[in-house]
Amino acid sequence: MSISFAYLTVILIWSTTPLAIKWSSQGAGFAFAVTSRMAIGLAVTLLILTLRRIDLPLHRRALQSYLAAGLGLFGAMALTYWGAQYIPSGLVSVLFGLSPLITGLMALFWLEEESLTPGKVTGMLLGVAGLTAIFGDSHEMGGAHAVAGVAALLAAVTIYSASLVWVKRIGDDGPPLATTAGSLAVSLPLFGLVWWLMDGSLPATMPARAGAAIVYLGVFGSVLGFALYYYVIKHLETGKVSLITLVTPVLALLLGSLLNGEQVSLRVWLGATCIGLGLAVHQWRALSQVLAARTPS
Repeated sequence: MSISFAYLTVILIWSTTPLAIKWSSQGAGFAFAVTSRMAIGLAVTLLILTLRRIDLPLHRRALQSYLAAGLGLFGAMALTYWGAQYIPSGLVSVLFGLSPLITGLMALFWLEEESLTPGKVTGMLLGVAGLTAIFGDSHEMGGAHAVAGVAALLAAVTIYSASLVWVKRIGDDGPPLATTAGSLAVSLPLFGLVWWLMDGSLPATMPARAGAAIVYLGVFGSVLGFALYYYVIKHLETGKVSLITLVTPVLALLLGSLLNGEQVSLRVWLGATCIGLGLAVHQWRALSQVLAARTPS
């Protein structure tokens, strides 16, 4: 497979995922939408594992990895789907752009990785400044529900980042598709429980756009996107991979505005710019290697 094709596909999937999340919940409810997505994702993943004759490891470290990834997936996606009801879809991608900053901070204390450099501290402060700009005035954001939506997304990003660090600490080296299947198997009953407690009934009518968005997220968002991302990580330098998190928030904001008529305020654009700059400064060592590689000697 072409690395360039995989790289561009990951950007496309990650840029469209927030808008698809918003569309999938319209007419179906967020609990049914996320549960259906995970069920489709698990079915597709198990089918691929069967066709490729990849075993699902069940040793202790693998099970711990499934548990860590599954709990993180449940917490992050449940909060994301709930919060996405009240904020622009592009803002979901902007807030998830904070995950490298939060993950780096957690890894510092949990994994005892590299210390905080002035650049990393500056990047985190820019991220905080971006959040401050986004929160702004609750009336400008759309009221208390929008503030609650942003808070839910921040909690989702924190859980997602903690899950990544937890999985890395466990250190399981099983196939990525197996980890995906295991995490979906752990999280699916929890999503089903939330759906049953909130409603528990199938939607009387399913808008075509909502149904298509659920299928898209189940196949592309939950399976293909992760598989290609792992492929890209394996074949490209860290700096080039980190560029994905710089590009996708901007594209997601533009897609939400163009395709869903979302009004993106100046505060949100300012906050997104600060978060993007913070991420660039935080990842500057890796990014500078990419720039140096492109500079003629």
